[in-house]
Amino acid sequence: MDMPKTVPESEMEITFVRSSGPGGQNVNKTSSKAVVRWNVDRSSAFTEREKDRIRGKIQHRLTGDNDIIVTCMQERSQLQNKLMAMKALRDMVAAALEEEKERVPTRPTRAAKAHRMDEKRKTAEKKQSRRGWE
Repeated sequence: MDMPKTVPESEMEITFVRSSGPGGQNVNKTSSKAVVRWNVDRSSAFTEREKDRIRGKIQHRLTGDNDIIVTCMQERSQLQNKLMAMKALRDMVAAALEEEKERVPTRPTRAAKAHRMDEKRKTAEKKQSRRGWE
């Protein structure tokens, strides 16, 4: 079985900024929030078809330059935030590349058909009873 493709760290642009997360006075002096940016178009790890699929699936997360930006400020540690943001980006891309299973159409069961017809009959009777004053 093939190893799933992943976004290489070399293609990620990682920066750190001041966080508003936990840490008390520590957050006022350390840049622990990790911002990971990855450009879909410039990636050499994926084929054009895969890039199109990624763009289509997560277009709501793309910037105008086809960058995906993921931030993390959950932890006090810069390294932990960086690793979590990178994992989130990789998970997002992996989910976008996953092939959906084609739905196999099924037929309604006899009981489901009977239930549907029963509901239709009840609705018709209810409406018929409302028409009594005409």
